[in-house]
Amino acid sequence: MVADRSAVRSLERIAYLLERAHEPMYRVRAFRNAADVVRTLDAEQVAQLARTSALTKLPGIGPVTAKVIAQAVSGETPAYLQRLEESQSDPIDPAADAMRAALRGDCHVHSDWSDGGSPVDVMARAAQELGHEYMVLTDHSRNLTVAHGLSAERLREQLELVARVNNEMAPFRILTGIEVDITEDGELDQEPDLLAQLDVVVASVHSKLRSPSDVMTPRMLGAIADPNMDILGHCTGRIVVGRGRPESTFDAERVFTACREHHVAVEVNSRPERLDPPKRLLRLALELGCDISIDTDAHAPGQLEWQMHGCERAVACGATPDRVVNTLNAVDLIAWCRRESRRS
Repeated sequence: MVADRSAVRSLERIAYLLERAHEPMYRVRAFRNAADVVRTLDAEQVAQLARTSALTKLPGIGPVTAKVIAQAVSGETPAYLQRLEESQSDPIDPAADAMRAALRGDCHVHSDWSDGGSPVDVMARAAQELGHEYMVLTDHSRNLTVAHGLSAERLREQLELVARVNNEMAPFRILTGIEVDITEDGELDQEPDLLAQLDVVVASVHSKLRSPSDVMTPRMLGAIADPNMDILGHCTGRIVVGRGRPESTFDAERVFTACREHHVAVEVNSRPERLDPPKRLLRLALELGCDISIDTDAHAPGQLEWQMHGCERAVACGATPDRVVNTLNAVDLIAWCRRESRRS
């Protein structure tokens, strides 16, 4: 059996572009599910269903996806796909483009092991197709139950999976990691010995975000002093779309000074609803001598392209590639995450 590759490619590309545009996941799933259906059928069978307008009789195929399939099998570029491609071709700032070209990987990526929507290997292949040399797999830790955070046992199981996928995808590499929750007492929400085995540890505050500065500051400082922490994730926790969420309050100068002293990078989170930290705080972090990591916090393959948002913000605030840890190759990034090997 030979599936119709043009239809599958069109459906998957539409899903990818919808992810990149941060469209609702039910819409993305409609196209990915349709691609899965077409993949199980012979190309001639799909063509016959298209000729007889019978595609919608297939489970999981609606009028919109049927039209995409019919146009693809007839040799056309589906109109839906063409509209998406044209609407997402924004002008690129040359400086941001140069920064993006300097990045070797992405240090904050989720999979369906926590609250992401795609398997580990799918996320990895999408990162590879974008030209990355590696991605750091950073699913949530156990405290974040709403995101199906990883227990120590599940994290160990994931490490075994990563080893298998790496054998298949070399030289591309998935680096082992976690987005570990910073608990209310400033601890990291995972077994210290297990954290020490990981390549990269991103630590973030996800609870009690409205705590006063005199509570939030020592909480963050306690985590930053932990030798297992490598990157401070989305430091203010803000949301800038919809109803939004205000920034957490903390003594930014003390926190960023601690990051510099403990060689913890400050994340530039590229998610459109976060864009965290705000530019004034990103400038402060850079002025205080912090390294940064420009990450997507991607939960789906198409979201891996969001790194450009972070690059634009970073260069606007004066960042140069030598201060960005994911301009390092995988070996050097892992070395950077070992305290004795970090840049002075």
